Amino acid sequence: MTRLALAAMAGTAIEFYDFYAYGTAAALVFGPLFFPTASPQLGILAAFGTFGVGFLARPLGSVLFGHIGDRHGRRPVLMASLLLTGLATVAVGLVPTYDTIGIAAPLLLLVLRFAQGLGLGGEWGGAVLLTGEHAPAHRRALWTSFPQTGAPVGFLLANGLALALSATLDEADYLAWGWRVPFWGGGLMAAAGLLLRSRLSETPQFRALEATGARASLPVAELVRGHWRPLLLTGGGLSLVFAVHYTISTWSLAYATERLGVDRTVMLGCIMAVVIVSGACTPLFAVLGDRYGRRSLCLAGSAGLALWMVPLVALLHTGRPVWMLLGFAGTAAPFAAVAGVVAAYLPELFETRVRCTGAAVGYNLAGVVGGGITPVVATALSRGAGPPWAVAGYLVALALFSLGCFARLPETRPATAPGTAAEAAPA
Repeated sequence: MTRLALAAMAGTAIEFYDFYAYGTAAALVFGPLFFPTASPQLGILAAFGTFGVGFLARPLGSVLFGHIGDRHGRRPVLMASLLLTGLATVAVGLVPTYDTIGIAAPLLLLVLRFAQGLGLGGEWGGAVLLTGEHAPAHRRALWTSFPQTGAPVGFLLANGLALALSATLDEADYLAWGWRVPFWGGGLMAAAGLLLRSRLSETPQFRALEATGARASLPVAELVRGHWRPLLLTGGGLSLVFAVHYTISTWSLAYATERLGVDRTVMLGCIMAVVIVSGACTPLFAVLGDRYGRRSLCLAGSAGLALWMVPLVALLHTGRPVWMLLGFAGTAAPFAAVAGVVAAYLPELFETRVRCTGAAVGYNLAGVVGGGITPVVATALSRGAGPPWAVAGYLVALALFSLGCFARLPETRPATAPGTAAEAAPA
């Protein structure tokens, strides 16, 4: 289990590294480099628009790779999704800017961002199923928290490299070539991830399906026909987690540097600090999820985030690093409460034959609502001179929506004795 979990975490970290490297570049440099004819505010909006395309592609990727995972196994999903995302990421680092090829530059960004999203759409479902379907039932949340921590590890790698480049390069060099380095590094990491994943074995639950001929012929059709309710509710419930993450990691980075005049290096450091804390808390809350249930943790985390959104925006608007860091840190525990259990919770809501598609589509629908839209909406809502209270209102409304969705989902924690590997009954 340790080898499987670490391999899943490493691959997930690499794929999320690729995805986050784009988000950091969109917040810092894509506006002036790829949309120079627009005003600074509109340039950021346009850059975040290309960022959002990746989230629109993720549900399509989850359908495509979910079909592969439910028909041909979880392992091929992990290989194909990582290969696609890695190639697209290297290509982003090679795209000429608007001054060189004109309108073709942002168009190429759109295409490559779509490919990134397509690959990442299949990654999460394959990684959590690889660990979850091997894990003993009474420790399933703990083991599936390993690929969950891959996301913050990928974020730290991407932003750590961006922070190092920002601190060591002057503005001209960073704009000329420095921003491209994280994308080139993503290619080397993807190659290492493919080598690591080539040694993984298929899950016992999929092998059992294959042996009995019980695989779904068209998983997405079966999913929509018989599992549409948990699919929509998981997408709505998880949207808050994506929204909070990208509010902090992407929108606040652009808002603080462009509107408040905060140094880029300082902001990257504050964001990385809170990601470290929330990532470290994730397996701790996973242990609680194995003991007290998945739904209860999701409800508690969503409620905590709802209460903290107004203080978060108020502290961010001060422009003072200590207060901004405090605002970010207040999201760490409730965020980790949800993130720590969803990798076990979502797959348990679906039957084995459609589990890869169901978990991946539900997760990535949340990415569209919470991640793809939030930076654009927050940028549009924060155009005034005062504190962006409209952003806080938007996040509170989304938190209440997510809370309602989780309230309508059942608990799935398996009632098994320690040492057994019985599967949870689907809703």
